[in-house]
Amino acid sequence: MNIIHRAETRGGADHGWLKSFHTFSFAGYYDPTRIHFGALRVLNDDKVAAGKGFGAHPHDNMEIISIPLSGSLAHKDSMGNEGIIRAGEIQVMSAGTGIVHSEMNGSNNEEVCFLQIWVFPDRKNVAPRYDQVKIDESLLENKLYPVVGSFENPAKTWIYQDVNFSIGILNAGTTITYNKIKPGNGIYLFVIDGQLNVGDDVLNIRDGIGISDQASITLAASLRSRVLVMDIPLMN
Repeated sequence: MNIIHRAETRGGADHGWLKSFHTFSFAGYYDPTRIHFGALRVLNDDKVAAGKGFGAHPHDNMEIISIPLSGSLAHKDSMGNEGIIRAGEIQVMSAGTGIVHSEMNGSNNEEVCFLQIWVFPDRKNVAPRYDQVKIDESLLENKLYPVVGSFENPAKTWIYQDVNFSIGILNAGTTITYNKIKPGNGIYLFVIDGQLNVGDDVLNIRDGIGISDQASITLAASLRSRVLVMDIPLMN
């Protein structure tokens, strides 16, 4: 069964300095039919004004992935990590027993746009950890390139969950098939830019689709498209 979340149906908030779109229920947005997709709990599409950001706040027992799409994020946490995450990089944190961190726009001149993703972990109260990696964009051309994996099978970065996150940049007319869906997992696909077909479904920029009963999926790009494919455990 496919569940499509059109970009315009997402929840949202406009705080002036922050414009955020929520694929799943978050903060002041609540939809009982859109709490999570399997272990995928949060998929937020955030824009933060220059010089602004999220002050120090806590998390625990959650896997957190940040993917800047443009601009830069300034990160600081209670583990002693401090630095800048730029477009083309991916940051992961295992909150585990508890962390405090801040995420500020790394620029005083331009906004930052980034995806913030939360995943339920497969174990609780682990020691908090942090990882950050830069992805060579040439590796994404016309393929799905693994960028986040599980603890048991580390990819470029890893989290405490049986996942495989891939990013691809597909030229118009390109068709590719993803047939590595893990047993017991489903796919949540998010179109960052462009337009593509997933089977018979046409998806546009910032549309998402959850697929829970297929052994493989085929993507056909109508326009040059950037896509995030999350192979993730299905759970109640």
